[in-house]
Amino acid sequence: MERATDQTITALGELDTPTVFNALVVKNGLPNEEYTDQSIRCLLPEFGTYVGYAMTAEITTNDPDSPAIPWDEYYEYLEAAPGPLVAVMRDVDSRPGRGASFGDGMAALHQRLGVVGAVIDGTIRDLDGIRQVGLPIHAWGRVPGHGIFNLTRFNEPVTVGQLRIQPGDLVLADGDGCVRIEVEEAEEIVRIAHEIRDKEAKIHASYADPNYTRRK
Repeated sequence: MERATDQTITALGELDTPTVFNALVVKNGLPNEEYTDQSIRCLLPEFGTYVGYAMTAEITTNDPDSPAIPWDEYYEYLEAAPGPLVAVMRDVDSRPGRGASFGDGMAALHQRLGVVGAVIDGTIRDLDGIRQVGLPIHAWGRVPGHGIFNLTRFNEPVTVGQLRIQPGDLVLADGDGCVRIEVEEAEEIVRIAHEIRDKEAKIHASYADPNYTRRK
């Protein structure tokens, strides 16, 4: 898995998703849909921003006839990967979201294995327990239960919130949602984002000037 420098990871974590999206547009142009849609909600905004390498999986929450890969294989996949990691999961059940895809026990184990945040295209439960663990999480929302809980695929591309993510992509997440950054572009995206932030700061300062006018 290709990696960015620690300095680049730290710098990304100090930015917000709209600014990084703007930097992606400056570099790659429009249309650009490297961001999740409104279904992916930040459920623990008090934990702020997180960034890491995408570790992907698909699960079913209720279908008893779905394929089932041993969960140990997935956890070994996490344990073997250098962090920081972001768990990216999609509920591919025939009734996605009917049962929870993630809870406080999974949060504790994921965090132990180097995961700094989770993006779930589905629902979660035990939010208070996840808060106690201290793991930031994005998902559709909450339900109290789950059913047959099968891991069907991992370490393959997944789509969450209409965003296609490849294993090993960088994911930045905050209160606005999540953006995808290709590792090889990350350093340049940080540079462009800082330029955008400096430019926007000057614009907002001009708006705050009591002598501001639209007249030339």
